[in-house]
Amino acid sequence: MAEQLVRKEMETILAVDDVHRVLSVVVKILKDANYNVLLAESAANAVDLAANYTGSIDLLLSDVQMPGMTGPDLGEALKKARPKLRIMFMSGFTGGNLLVLNYGWSYIKKPSVPKKLLQMVKDVLAAPDKSQGMQQFEISEDTDPDKKIEAGQTPPADGK
Repeated sequence: MAEQLVRKEMETILAVDDVHRVLSVVVKILKDANYNVLLAESAANAVDLAANYTGSIDLLLSDVQMPGMTGPDLGEALKKARPKLRIMFMSGFTGGNLLVLNYGWSYIKKPSVPKKLLQMVKDVLAAPDKSQGMQQFEISEDTDPDKKIEAGQTPPADGK
């Protein structure tokens, strides 16, 4: 429904992944869905960006495994300064969800289907509980494997 796609304001998402091609695909998907996107290629860069960004950051969308600092550690660090920050993780690492289950934050497996990624982002942003409660999406939920977006591919314009 068209009214479900209209948001009151443009939410800001801090997207973090140490693999540039993955980050660029995720950023394109989010920007095409009219989110304001800040991008960082490392957890340290994300910490600096968040510390110097004067606007609100509504969601951290981060890879789980990164050199120097894990996604969950990054989430905890950013939550101290921005307690209203929503957290969502993504990982291509087998068992990546095990690293985030204790936090109760949302998780999506990479590679993901753009439609599922956007739906989960929307759900996390709309969740009444800032902890978001262990929501997970697996790519195996989609029956059309041709719709998966791999690193380096350009997603279709309609996000499907």
